[in-house]
Amino acid sequence: MSTVYSPEEKVADRALHGPVALIAGPTASGKSDLAIELALQLHARRRDAVIINADSMQVYSDLQVVSARPTAEEMRGVPHRLFGIWDGAHACSTADWAAAAKEEVDQTHADGAIPILVGGTGLYLQTLLEGIAPIPEIANDTRSRVRSLAKDELRKNLVELDPQAMSRIGENDTQRMSRALEVVLSTGKTLGHWQKYKTGGIQQEIDLHPLIMLPEREWLYSRCNARFEWMLDNGAMDEVAKLLERQLHPDLPVIRAIGVPEIAAEMASRSVDPGASLKERGSASTRQYAKRQYTWFRNQSPAWWPRDNGEGTKNAIISRHFELLLQ
Repeated sequence: MSTVYSPEEKVADRALHGPVALIAGPTASGKSDLAIELALQLHARRRDAVIINADSMQVYSDLQVVSARPTAEEMRGVPHRLFGIWDGAHACSTADWAAAAKEEVDQTHADGAIPILVGGTGLYLQTLLEGIAPIPEIANDTRSRVRSLAKDELRKNLVELDPQAMSRIGENDTQRMSRALEVVLSTGKTLGHWQKYKTGGIQQEIDLHPLIMLPEREWLYSRCNARFEWMLDNGAMDEVAKLLERQLHPDLPVIRAIGVPEIAAEMASRSVDPGASLKERGSASTRQYAKRQYTWFRNQSPAWWPRDNGEGTKNAIISRHFELLLQ
């Protein structure tokens, strides 16, 4: 994943490996618009392209508005895959998505087109490219015991049993702490041990053209605020109401999606119209989510992947980073 190819090597490699574009970054950073513009430019050069979703919320059919899933009009005739295909009653795991994405990449190449992976879920992309660690199934009693621990208890246990994992995990990231702890308790080996044996990744089979969008933070946060207000103005409350009517398990991803808990709380208070407090809470949650994504992509993405601050037109950004792909 860290291999650096010269332009000459990339051109020669196309005969052996299918090209794949990848556009990733935090929410509201302009990834989708850029991907569509890239696809249109490829089409103008008689090269078809397919956009493949890599956003963990846009996979769910229940979350059209709340996840800001592209509409048919916004897609501008470009084929889109893995958008809105999962029922919210069933969690789409990282492994589920990676398997589906691999099939879409293979099919797109078989059709003579170029896959464009787009999304803000770094773990999805990392798993697709690097593969999956062969971790044995976690015992149910271990998982339940770990998930019942308070944050301080999680941290204390992980520092004792897997200090290396704890050093990589943020102090408030209870989900990743729980995962690392349940693995070492259930298997007797650390998460780092299992990750040495990842299999199934596609990075050696493709000619990757990646780009990480990391725009100026104040601009990004302003976009996050505007996005949440747009959601409220375009049916987010009705969408959440229909979702809640299904009485799904509260731990499912669709119930915990950014915006859903805030809107659900507002509805529970019997507010007729969304008030300023809802806009503030929802916008704050969106900004915090974008901040976490920003940090992940800045620190976890391979150093050789180009970063772009989003300045200039879409054409300028595409010219800077996808010139080889357009040749």
